[in-house]
Amino acid sequence: MTVRQTEIKLSPRPRGFHLVTREVVAQLPPLPRQGLLHLFVKHTSCGLCVNENADPDVRRDMRAIFDRLVPENRPEYTHTLEGPDDMPSHAKAVISGVSLTLPVTRGRLNLGTWQGIYLCEYRDCGGPRTLVATVVGEGGDDE
Repeated sequence: MTVRQTEIKLSPRPRGFHLVTREVVAQLPPLPRQGLLHLFVKHTSCGLCVNENADPDVRRDMRAIFDRLVPENRPEYTHTLEGPDDMPSHAKAVISGVSLTLPVTRGRLNLGTWQGIYLCEYRDCGGPRTLVATVVGEGGDDE
């Protein structure tokens, strides 16, 4: 059983749901024959999820849904010093979550045909994002 860990840097993106599967896979260490990939985003105003990877309408609709669920400029928000998108971004991150665990099979992520990894960016200008990728498995290069 091996464990490998690395940090993945994602370029800044505007508010929205962004398909980042290729960008993540390109920065991963070698994957084992079988195991798990755990991804954790080191920020409190964005999230990670798995969803539709083909039709960009899904990403647009997800943004609309989340913006409707957690609107900006609510009078009950007290955490407002960093702008109207700050407190809603924290609440949205709680809803989406900040980590994923994905299966690895035959040295590849075992995602469904229409599944991809999303960075859920909840800030208008969130900046670059950092993920911690932990790969656990057996049957890799050094076994």
